[in-house]
Amino acid sequence: MRELPLISAPPLDNWLLFYTRRNAGDGRHLLQTFNKDKTLLTHVCLSKDYMASDISVRHMLKQLANQVQSLTFDVAPGFNSAQLSSEAVDLLSRLSDLRQTLLTPSYGVVPCCSQLRRLVLQFDIPDVTREGIGVCCQLMVSQSSVPHYQQLEEFIAKLAPGEVNQTLLLLYLAVFSVDVPEGIRIFLVSIPGPNPTHWPAVTPLAHCLGNHGSLEALQLPRSWWDSMSLERVLRGNSPKHLSFSRCPALWTQVFRSLLEGGVRDATQLVSLNLSASSHSLFPECSGIRGGEDHLDAGTMSRLVDVCYKLKHVNLMHRHYHHENTPGLDGEPHLCTSLSRLQHVRCLALPTCALSDGCNTHQSSAHASPSSSLLHGLRKAPRVGLQIYKPSESEPSLPRDSTSGLVQLLAGCPLLETLEVIGPGFISMLPRLEPCSRACIEPRGMCAWARGVGDSHVAALQALSRLRRLTLAGLPGILKGTGLIPVAKHCPNLQALSLANLGSLKMMNYTVSLLDTLRLCTQLQELRLEQPYLSANTSFFEALSCCSRLKRLCLISRSGTFDPVATETFVSRCHSLTVCHIFMGGTLVTCRTLQKALIDRYSAERPALSVVIFPLQHEDLPLVIRDTPLTLLDKITLFQSRVAQTPLLTPW
Repeated sequence: MRELPLISAPPLDNWLLFYTRRNAGDGRHLLQTFNKDKTLLTHVCLSKDYMASDISVRHMLKQLANQVQSLTFDVAPGFNSAQLSSEAVDLLSRLSDLRQTLLTPSYGVVPCCSQLRRLVLQFDIPDVTREGIGVCCQLMVSQSSVPHYQQLEEFIAKLAPGEVNQTLLLLYLAVFSVDVPEGIRIFLVSIPGPNPTHWPAVTPLAHCLGNHGSLEALQLPRSWWDSMSLERVLRGNSPKHLSFSRCPALWTQVFRSLLEGGVRDATQLVSLNLSASSHSLFPECSGIRGGEDHLDAGTMSRLVDVCYKLKHVNLMHRHYHHENTPGLDGEPHLCTSLSRLQHVRCLALPTCALSDGCNTHQSSAHASPSSSLLHGLRKAPRVGLQIYKPSESEPSLPRDSTSGLVQLLAGCPLLETLEVIGPGFISMLPRLEPCSRACIEPRGMCAWARGVGDSHVAALQALSRLRRLTLAGLPGILKGTGLIPVAKHCPNLQALSLANLGSLKMMNYTVSLLDTLRLCTQLQELRLEQPYLSANTSFFEALSCCSRLKRLCLISRSGTFDPVATETFVSRCHSLTVCHIFMGGTLVTCRTLQKALIDRYSAERPALSVVIFPLQHEDLPLVIRDTPLTLLDKITLFQSRVAQTPLLTPW
């Protein structure tokens, strides 16, 4: 089935997919003029080009309307399913694939879609009071009966923050407490923030999923699970995608099931998410710092031997501290174990996992959790007065020892996405919580992470297929010189995300960053989050070399930007359609520049999104809430993209 990305319009804030009843033929040249023979089309995606006008979208929909088998649909305030025409109801009854974005409490068109095989729901409803939730529920009950999913094979739900979104999700899930479709293969529910209310129907759901034996992908909120239910689900199935992000209590059961025959065929697993949480954001996880969030190299080595087909692995916010000293029974480095995953394409690792070891002083200075109990009882040393001089008796390892990383890169030459994220890293733009001092001073950064520096970054140049690179929370970066060889030797690099590299008291890699940008001619997406960033004329001149750039996001506490240089850059970069800047400057300056860019370029760039706002302004949460969720997920809000959800392919 051939995909033809024709046009895209983010104001729709969704995906629109259409299929015809015939498979695509061999005449590729005919696809360039699809309106001459529409039967050649099997899949049209309107989500990635950003350059189509509303008129173009309507014209194409009119041409293909009779062949629609798959649709995404926005349910906005004022929607009334009773007003749908008979033709629309007939079409909906034949849909096999529906992707529905809920902007108001409603079932939308789901009750009309009796033949659905795939249902993707995105809940993006502004939160309301508790009384308002009751009104919303009554409204939905009055709109239609609970939808049925007899033919359903894939159920995917992604929620924006807010209690009302969680409440409405439970209404959609109510039918699963009565009957679970026998053909269900994918069941993914993603709820951000602290633990949602427990869902009692998870027990019968787990029983049915375990009995059917067809489950391929699974993800549920951590508060819905218990070890017994998880064991029941996994037994008898051969999962391909498992996501247990922020579920430390379940990791032991996950490993036991995969390694001790608790699944029918563990070799089928291709995607595994065992990322932890940022401890300061989720207090219930604070007790795991000393144990469960630390990766055991021996266990991971066994996992690699069993699940050797893994392509997507996420270990973000975990810890791995490899003592490169005698007496450890020859335990292999974590990177050495992961290097045996010859099929891996996407990998998210904690920064400390790239370190070969840590010297004695570093580990003692950031030692046990008990030492933190003394914080506030001791007089803090004055910055700049104490200089540490290691004694001859203290063993130490070179900071730039990269032997483990080199083995990883040599064994995984097909890597296309790599994320290296400090275990204590917190973005300045969290979705749920206001910016706190923890975002500014990442005290959770471990000593091993400080041993990962420029030489480690430079080693990444061996990944000739690299397309997406994320580096966040690397305090050991000195001058950022390792970025330059990556830009030179990774010609396919299309997305670059850098955050909190080196010192947070000054930006010490500006020169290397500008040299890097001049070499990134294929770059389409740049997210840069760094205190004291100066987005001046030199910065934007270097960025202008990225002529294919489509999305730009700059975030900087105490950072500054030049409005004239910004506008000049936007005029030169004709592909740019997303420009989000959260830095310093007055509210008047930010709004003036934002309005000028929108007024000047909206006509020629129909999907243009410009958001320029002071980072530390009290109204920033409202601005974030008004930004389309699609754009927040794509670039604005920092998040891992590895092993989050399985790749959605057309039927």
